[in-house]
Amino acid sequence: MSSPSRRAERPIHPLVVRITHWVNALAMLIMITSGWRIYNASPIFGDWVFPKAITLGGWLGGALQWHFAAMWLLVANGLVYLSYGLASGHLRRRLTPLSPSEIGRDFVAALTFRLPHKPGAYNAVQRLLYVGVLLVGFVIVLSGLAIWKPVQFAPLTALMGGYDQARIVHFLAMAGLTAFVALHLALVLLVPRTLPAMIVGREIQFGSDAR
Repeated sequence: MSSPSRRAERPIHPLVVRITHWVNALAMLIMITSGWRIYNASPIFGDWVFPKAITLGGWLGGALQWHFAAMWLLVANGLVYLSYGLASGHLRRRLTPLSPSEIGRDFVAALTFRLPHKPGAYNAVQRLLYVGVLLVGFVIVLSGLAIWKPVQFAPLTALMGGYDQARIVHFLAMAGLTAFVALHLALVLLVPRTLPAMIVGREIQFGSDAR
C-alpha cells in the first residue's frame, strides 16, 4: 500500500481545453453580472431587478463597456475552443454518441444517486447538457446581435419578433446559461476530485488508490 503522499496521474484535459475553460469562465462571469446591470436600467419584467451588489459596471454605460469587452473575449475564446475541438476530434469524442435510451438510463441513475463518475469521460446526461449549453450559447449570440444592432441586423431582429422580444429571448437564454453554471458548480462541489484535472490536466489521486 502506498503512502498518502503518493499520487497517480493520468491525462484528461489538454492544455487548450483548460485555458479556454478558465477564460470562458471569466468572460461569462463578466457578461452575466454586467448583463444584470444592463437589465436593471430597463427591466423587462415589471419592477423586478437584480440586487445592485451582484451586478457589474456601476451604471449603464460602464456595464455596457464591460459587457462588450467580455463579449469579444468570449467570441474569440469560443472560436479557439471550437476550432481545436473540431480539428482534434475532442468534441466528437466527448459529446458523442448521444442516444435517447442512454440519456434515459443515465438520467434515472442520476436521480437515484447511482450514476458513476469517471474522470475524463462524460455520461449521457453530461453530454446532453454540454450540447444544450452550446446551442444556448448560439441563441445568446444571435439574440445579442439583434439587440446590439437592430437596424443592421433587422432580419434577425424581425425573426425574433422585434427588439423587445429579442431582449426576452436573450434574457431567457442567459438565464439558462446561468442555471447551467450553477449546476456545474454544484457538481464540482459534490465531486471535488474533478477540479484538479481542469487545472493541471491530469487526475490526481491521493491515498491507497494511487499506484
